Amino acid sequence: MIIECVPNFSEGRRKPVVEAIAQEITAVTGVRLLDAQMDADHNRSVVTFIGDRVAVGEAAFLAAKRAVQEIDLRAHQGTHPRMGALDVLPFVPIRDVRMEECVELAREVGRRIGEELRVPVFLYEAAATRPDRRNLADIRKPQFEGLAELIGKDPERVPDFGPNAIHPSAGCMAVGARPPLIAYNIDLDTDNEKVAKAIAKKIRERDGGLPAIKALGMYIQDRRCAQVSINVCDYTRTSLKTVFDAVVREAQVLGAGVRSSEVVGLCPQSALPDEWRAALKLAGFKDEQIIERRLGDTKA
Repeated sequence: MIIECVPNFSEGRRKPVVEAIAQEITAVTGVRLLDAQMDADHNRSVVTFIGDRVAVGEAAFLAAKRAVQEIDLRAHQGTHPRMGALDVLPFVPIRDVRMEECVELAREVGRRIGEELRVPVFLYEAAATRPDRRNLADIRKPQFEGLAELIGKDPERVPDFGPNAIHPSAGCMAVGARPPLIAYNIDLDTDNEKVAKAIAKKIRERDGGLPAIKALGMYIQDRRCAQVSINVCDYTRTSLKTVFDAVVREAQVLGAGVRSSEVVGLCPQSALPDEWRAALKLAGFKDEQIIERRLGDTKA
């Protein structure tokens, strides 16, 4: 059995904090750390690790515990929406495991986080207990500051686990189970954030765009450009090439172009054929980001 866990932490600038969280994960017997990427502009880190059900669950909890200790959202600023120190905690079936088993694991770990760390937990995607909580964006939209006002007052915001009050520094968390997801960013050749937001709205599924695509538009200070930040939730329904071409088309309509794109974290080999790399204007991509290469002898 191989389960993948891809926690997103609201810290992308303090390397010692991310390293301390990674050490909590690797200290668990049976866990293999595949990747850890920091993004200073988003002020966010994405960590990827695999293992069996018991090991992955324990590592995920310990990572959450360390994040609660180290990250204070009251002092956090970044371009990416966030509601928790450990913002999102998904479990992904990779080999010899059913989605239902990942759902059970998400609920077990979510309950433990809520009870032991006193952080509100909302279940999402396949683990959601309510249809209106399947979509992560719907849960997180008010962000940390908005949810601090809503949790405990709005009956629609009662968490699945933990106290009905936001943690003062660590916020709240989304814990779930989902298929493999590819985090994909496209940088535009304009600094106009409104252009990126308009493109994001045009291509994302919830607004009538491409299937299995979630997208946000934002300005990236360090790169001095607008960016369309995308989650490709099912690359077999909408490929990286399809979404890239769609962004190019929509950008042209608005008088802009595409400067480059990037894959954040890992992706399957079948999602990124070698011949696509130039066409996607892929920047900084390494062969080690192909998940099959990281898994090696575990044979994904």
